[in-house]
Amino acid sequence: MTIERFYGSATGRCHVNRHAGLVYAVATAPGADIAEQMRNTLAGLEKNLETGGSDRTRIIQVTIYLKHMADKDVMDPIWIEWIGPKENWPQRACVGADLAGDCLVEIVAVGAAKDA
Repeated sequence: MTIERFYGSATGRCHVNRHAGLVYAVATAPGADIAEQMRNTLAGLEKNLETGGSDRTRIIQVTIYLKHMADKDVMDPIWIEWIGPKENWPQRACVGADLAGDCLVEIVAVGAAKDA
């Protein structure tokens, strides 16, 4: 089976891969605080999922990495608004991570392709 790779600007990695009916996407985005970064990152994730032929309603699994776990209380309502109704909810993990630089949140998702 073919692996489709969609390259971004970061060297050594793809922001989207597609294989066997699944879309693997990652996103980070700048912002002044966790709320702005979360909204911007979700917008980037949505774009990346669409690039691979999926969308937020087809996410199967997601991992949210937070630089500061204390930001989870701010992150959660933004996530819940973005993901929408219960029918869209994926399996989700949220973990603390030593993210690089000013990055406060990074999201990795696996979604079903629309044509799978």
